[in-house]
Amino acid sequence: MKTRALHAIALALGILFASGAQAALFEDDEARRAILDLRQRMDRQSEEIQQFQRSLIEQQNQFEALRAETARLRGEKEELMQELRRQKDMSQGVDERLRKFEPKKVVVDGVEFVADPVETKAYEDALAVFRKGDFAAAGVAFSDFIKRYPNNGYVVPSLFWAGNAQYANRDYKEAIRNFNLLLAKAPNHARAPDAMLSVANCQLELKDLKGARKTLDEVAKTYPQSEAASAARERLAKLK
Repeated sequence: MKTRALHAIALALGILFASGAQAALFEDDEARRAILDLRQRMDRQSEEIQQFQRSLIEQQNQFEALRAETARLRGEKEELMQELRRQKDMSQGVDERLRKFEPKKVVVDGVEFVADPVETKAYEDALAVFRKGDFAAAGVAFSDFIKRYPNNGYVVPSLFWAGNAQYANRDYKEAIRNFNLLLAKAPNHARAPDAMLSVANCQLELKDLKGARKTLDEVAKTYPQSEAASAARERLAKLK
């Protein structure tokens, strides 16, 4: 009886220990599975983090590339703007230079005509020489001007000043020639009465009294209302 009881107790203890061992084994499996699940989740999160980091790096690279491209385009734009400004300045400079050579309307002795700036400058330069009192050089300058621009509107006033320069330089015959050319080209010009009176003055210097009287009389008859006509009549009265 006592032996049976001991067997029963031993059996019960064995069952109890077996149950505890099974429970312990079950708990270890659950823990391992939990750890594996945690590791898998951590691996997935680590992969996601790495992907996110790679995405950030790629976006950063794209941003840097875009910024570099923007800087390059801005630089090209600035260069283009500078080139456009240079082209504009050059164009304006060319236009200004061209305008300097464009024919312009001028008025000399009440006569309006169109002249190139080059012609205007040549005439004004010659006139400046005359005004300085260098009559020999002025005569040459006006004579050269007439040869270079024979059909220019400045020709008639150039003939007048050339004749005056030659008269002042005592080249009376050449002065008469230029004054007569003026009268032939423009008998109604504002300088015509003075030119004809100057012819008479040259004739008087050459002691051609007959020619001088005839020219003075012609001045008085052709341009009766002019100051030259008044001067001509006074000189005629003295010659008689």
